[in-house]
Amino acid sequence: MMWFLVILCVSLLGIGFLVDWWNKKNGIRNFDPEENAKHVSESERAYIESHMHNIKNDHSNGPF
Repeated sequence: MMWFLVILCVSLLGIGFLVDWWNKKNGIRNFDPEENAKHVSESERAYIESHMHNIKNDHSNGPF
């Protein structure tokens, strides 16, 4: 049973590396953040800005 899990993990990692290599080779990883920002809705933008503001406030008061 243990060897099965090891083989499964190694095969999943191998598949991930192959997919990553294929995407790099074909240029699929070239994402433009400014182009992606044009397609974000106003509600998503407001949610993320509010979330980032709340995270900043939580960390300025200390961990407890």
